[in-house]
Amino acid sequence: MPASPCIVVQCWDDGVTTDARLTDLLRRLDIPATFNLCAGLHDNQRRFGWMHAGQEVWRLGWGEMRGVYDGFTIANHSLTHPNLCEMPGSAARHEIAVGRERLRQFFGQRVAGFVYPFGAVNPAVMAMVRETGHVYARTVESTADVFPPADPMAFHPSCHFQAPDFWQRYDDAKRCGVFYFWGHSYELVDDTLWQRLEALFEQISADPDSRWGDLPELFGG
Repeated sequence: MPASPCIVVQCWDDGVTTDARLTDLLRRLDIPATFNLCAGLHDNQRRFGWMHAGQEVWRLGWGEMRGVYDGFTIANHSLTHPNLCEMPGSAARHEIAVGRERLRQFFGQRVAGFVYPFGAVNPAVMAMVRETGHVYARTVESTADVFPPADPMAFHPSCHFQAPDFWQRYDDAKRCGVFYFWGHSYELVDDTLWQRLEALFEQISADPDSRWGDLPELFGG
């Protein structure tokens, strides 16, 4: 057994209606998580977003978001989810800074984290994320050595929650003491996948060599 348990953290992107089912599950199992939201893409009521695996994906409305995310950490996913690397610097900074401020005001949280839309990142975007008050920023590049990141603005996760080698990566991550997975709840397209996710949560919860944590605690928050 390691000297201290491996800290397991997770985050979920895009503010979709299936997050309501996910947060219900997480509350029932007493598991923390971070949700990465784009403040400029929500209306007062639910709105259609896109199709995934033949199913409609809907964004949550502002009128229900406090209830859905009550007790969970909120992070910034930009204002409207553009590719920040393809925008003029002033427009990219607006996306980053205004997205964070709207979330901070609405949820009354610090909003320390950022997630790069489409995983698109370059040094200029990283600098803007840091300068606008974020403490860490997640990429989509999986790595074995999760923590501490060489640069918190390029915080690489261990893997996606549906990675075929999820459990191998989980075991490997115990060497650095942090396992970080991510995903989108709309990828859970049937009850079988929801049941698999619940079993995944329960297996981690039952592991004496790990404990659930939340992303801000890794950076002193």
